[in-house]
Amino acid sequence: MDEKNRIEKLKKEIRHHDYLYYCLDNPEITDTEYDGLLKELGLLEKKYPECVLGDSPTQRVGGEPVKGFKTVFHKKKMISLDNTYNFEEIREWQERVHKGLKGYNHKIEYLAELKIDGVSVNLTYQAGVLVIGALRGDGETGEDITSNIKTIRAIPLKFLKDDGPRFIEIRGEVFMPNKDFQNLNKERQNDDEPLFANPRNASAGTLKTLDPQVVADRRLHFFAHSLGEASEKIFSAQSDFLKKAKVWGIPVNPHTKCCSTIKEVEEFCRHWQEKRDTLDYEIDGIVIKVNALEVQERLGVTLKSPRWAIAYKFAARQVTTTVKNIFVSVGRTGVLTPVAELDPVECSGVTISNATLHNFDEIKRLGVKIGDKIILERAGDVIPKIVKVVVSARSGKERDFKRPVSCPVCHGKVVKEKEEEVAYRCVNLFCPAQLEKRLIHFSSRGAMDIEGMGESVVHQLVEKNMLNSLSDIYGLRKNDFLKLELFKDKKAQNLLEGIEASKTRPLSRLLFALGIRHVGEKAAEVLADTYKTLEGLTKVGVDEISSIHEIGDVIAHSVVEFFKSKETHRLITQLKSLGVNMEQPNLDKKESAISGKMFVFTGTMDSVTRSEAQVKIRELGAKASDSVTKKTDYVVAGLHPGSKVEKAKKLEIPILSEDDFKKLIGA
Repeated sequence: MDEKNRIEKLKKEIRHHDYLYYCLDNPEITDTEYDGLLKELGLLEKKYPECVLGDSPTQRVGGEPVKGFKTVFHKKKMISLDNTYNFEEIREWQERVHKGLKGYNHKIEYLAELKIDGVSVNLTYQAGVLVIGALRGDGETGEDITSNIKTIRAIPLKFLKDDGPRFIEIRGEVFMPNKDFQNLNKERQNDDEPLFANPRNASAGTLKTLDPQVVADRRLHFFAHSLGEASEKIFSAQSDFLKKAKVWGIPVNPHTKCCSTIKEVEEFCRHWQEKRDTLDYEIDGIVIKVNALEVQERLGVTLKSPRWAIAYKFAARQVTTTVKNIFVSVGRTGVLTPVAELDPVECSGVTISNATLHNFDEIKRLGVKIGDKIILERAGDVIPKIVKVVVSARSGKERDFKRPVSCPVCHGKVVKEKEEEVAYRCVNLFCPAQLEKRLIHFSSRGAMDIEGMGESVVHQLVEKNMLNSLSDIYGLRKNDFLKLELFKDKKAQNLLEGIEASKTRPLSRLLFALGIRHVGEKAAEVLADTYKTLEGLTKVGVDEISSIHEIGDVIAHSVVEFFKSKETHRLITQLKSLGVNMEQPNLDKKESAISGKMFVFTGTMDSVTRSEAQVKIRELGAKASDSVTKKTDYVVAGLHPGSKVEKAKKLEIPILSEDDFKKLIGA
């Protein structure tokens, strides 16, 4: 046989054995035989270097460690799932699904999948070849770890079948099997190196390693679980996607089940909660999805999570320890929260020394006393939680905890604002604990962006009684700053100018700065763009706010409750009288060639990021959207555009290149 033909045959043979091993769990050759095939391929490629392509199994590990990881955009946002911890919450989610599908008369099928306790990654394939492997990051951008992803043999560098779309994002979890984790920690112990706390931490640390050879040696694994952006719609259901991914050589978890009823879903959850320890990898729950992709699109997403999927988290691992003391912390909104100080104990690989008791009713419900032995768990394997007192272990020396009748920080009055609430709140607007935290948030870069107003400055101003509310920031004078440590004339003047400049921030920044619970930067921007003025937002109810595409019920309730508060009303009145802007710029009124136009961006541009481009068009009176509809005026297509271009063509919407876009906006 011709040696160059032998190279191609070896590549296909190695891919086939990877598929048998990782997708079917049914290897036909030994590791030694596999290594022999790989070695033969390497020798032939060395002889014929012109035959060495990026999709060759010999190219999984690069020659030199990388210097760092660049940031890349995900074509489609990687949003997180809402969690549930009991079957009642699953049924409540099902009711919300049905409520959101009024007029949809077809039967809803669910797909239940094991929730792998690993690291989320996004794989980008073009023409069936892996081109980018990235971490989830903040959901919109993540670190490009392609050099490390390529070392994971479970992830094919090229699809086994040539029937994939031109472009596709495949999401999944990278994880370390338990036996490999145990072996790794044994090696580290022998080398006197720090041990990894658990397989997830080991996986995360490995993927962040700059040397691909280290990643290759640790034998990480991968399961695909979700579809991202794709250039063509070739699937009708989540189950279809998983089947096709397996055909392409991409591993998917074999333990998935299509369920026609929620009762079947609950049975699946019970089964794997009991059998989780029979697996050689960690799972922390079950992911439940509406199977049909069309129905997923109908239900849509909120800013944080899809409405068509939810995660059922298993009961956490439990340990016992002793309550040494109970102290009370005061939050940004004045809520008093009791916290148990514990004898340090390890739970699920993490040492825990404090656990929130949430509220004073919870202390009564549990019957917790100082000195009690308690059962502790990590709710959702994350949040330390006291679940039970070991009453039989009491010696009689335990002490009752008494709820403070005054704030532990300022000694001000503590009340329940509403009888039905469980939270007690310090009503002293001058309380240093809540004031400092609110001031720091208000001044932060994503909020009013007051440069120089950091934690140290805020602490000094509060300590010297110069700041007693958020609005007091705008009454500060230059001499006030000169009384602080390390302040001289120039620094004081710069901070004063920064405070004055913050008055002109748009409404979206002010909404975020006010610290409304659940309202992040994006939600604040959506609300400001919708209602334009603060007065307009304060006059609407929960139903209207929750009907906004990217805003859910939780945010809507939080916003309405916030603006009902007398404290909020006083603060807004003060800020307004001091000249703080209360409006979102009416960009539609600006005169430009694109005023009032709707833009959708897809792909990566060279000269500007997608976020920067969206800000630019808003400055010119245009709007940005994430989805292509009949209301879209232009689609701007950068490098590697997604399916939005195809949809634009069908709707006969103008498609602009990056250069076309720059000319249009006069850049």
